[in-house]
Amino acid sequence: MADLKFRIQAQRASAAKTIVKARNFEIIVDEPEELGGTNTAANPVEYVLAAFAGCLNVMGHLIANEMGFELKDLKIDISGDLNPAKLFGKSDEDRAGYKNIVVKMIPTCDADKATLEKWLHAVESRCPVSDNIQNITPVAVELG
Repeated sequence: MADLKFRIQAQRASAAKTIVKARNFEIIVDEPEELGGTNTAANPVEYVLAAFAGCLNVMGHLIANEMGFELKDLKIDISGDLNPAKLFGKSDEDRAGYKNIVVKMIPTCDADKATLEKWLHAVESRCPVSDNIQNITPVAVELG
């Protein structure tokens, strides 16, 4: 299968607010007021978790279908711990990103526990966002 290329374009709306164009969609990224934003949208690290949840949902349904059971509902609870010291230039002791992310997948279906364990493993291993979070992806940040 050939690679797919995904692309977004972003424009500064203020020091803490960004307008992102993804295909024909507009995504607003903002910070809460206590971090210098206007609290009109989720912030970048919340969008990372949201992207993860969206990917897990798609993969969860796709893989359940492949395995022959129906997901009647799927709740996903994701949390992550992040020390803001590095992003604010206070310390290099911790990394800038999440130190850990915990995902709780709560499916409603008739599958047994053994099937759900296989399903969960497949969902985690095949989700592109999970792969990007858990593995190093080469990134080049350049002047344009």
